[in-house]
Amino acid sequence: MKFIYFLLLFPVLFIFSCENKKSPQEAPLGTTTSGVTGPSIDNTLGFGILNKIKGIWDGPVNSTTGLGSYPEWIVDFRPISENQISAKNELDTLNDIFMSFFIVKYNNDYKVAFRNGGSFVGMERVSYFLADSVSETGTFSYYRFSEILKGKSRAYTEVITKNDSLIIKSYTNKYNTQTTATPHMTWLSKLQDSTSCQSAISHFSFPVKSLTKDFSSTFVGQTESIYYATSGVPAGDPYPETAQPYLGKTTVNYSHSTSYTPITSHKVFLLLSTQPLYSGTTLNLKNRSRYVILTANDLQFTFNYMHPGTYYAYAMYDADGNGSINSGDWFSATSTPFTLGAISTTTVNAAINFQVP
Repeated sequence: MKFIYFLLLFPVLFIFSCENKKSPQEAPLGTTTSGVTGPSIDNTLGFGILNKIKGIWDGPVNSTTGLGSYPEWIVDFRPISENQISAKNELDTLNDIFMSFFIVKYNNDYKVAFRNGGSFVGMERVSYFLADSVSETGTFSYYRFSEILKGKSRAYTEVITKNDSLIIKSYTNKYNTQTTATPHMTWLSKLQDSTSCQSAISHFSFPVKSLTKDFSSTFVGQTESIYYATSGVPAGDPYPETAQPYLGKTTVNYSHSTSYTPITSHKVFLLLSTQPLYSGTTLNLKNRSRYVILTANDLQFTFNYMHPGTYYAYAMYDADGNGSINSGDWFSATSTPFTLGAISTTTVNAAINFQVP
């Protein structure tokens, strides 16, 4: 049997956070686009997206940058308050990304904001965008989020939903070196699971038209709504990860079988799934939520800003160093279930104890 996975694609996690010509793609012909809201929160521009993106999504990334394209990226979007939905991903100890959509007040209007940011080889970047173009029909929705101060000439993101599909496209002007933002990436994903987020939806009666952050004076005196730091939280970040509500963290310790000696330069894949990953020889890949690549002897990793819920932890050792789990490699023969509460911490142990035939 060959147990091919995966998964784990270096710069995919930073595809929204890295900088990278074509004219911006607007809403398709035949739909109506609105770019104006009233002063009432009942008219929040982009509110519909909060309901459209919940769930676990998976699909390929197509990139025109030097990073190339990737066959798979998994994102688990769940509510973290009555007016906010988020997802956290990491690649390793130096690379991660946190995305969220939430309701803000800006220029006396209420709009959905898009925050994306994280670490790239240890350096931090956070960007804030506001909904400025929305088109919604019965089966199709289009949302554009533009950089708050310079608009879409600086950077913008398009989010398109249709039935069980979610498409995200990002554009930037390469750190202001171009007059317009150019295509950066496209993620074409399919809904894998809509059950894992139901507990949070019920808990918050999500989504509710209420204010998450008042951005009325947040960016006064700034040239753009993008923040940088060589390490730690970027100075001035108005809504840092440390301020995000409801989320917890899980530390996973993993151990190797005594039947082999791990090679330090080889990798271990840690994976958290909301349902058991396999039953006998049958794989269930639809409920994968979080994953990370570590060196074989790291032996521990903490998943931070993690959605509360029930999970199953697995560890996999890439014995031949080829970047996938196949015959001769090792993985956890049994899942390690655990439950994480809101704003809490937990620790779980995963044993690598079975060799793939």
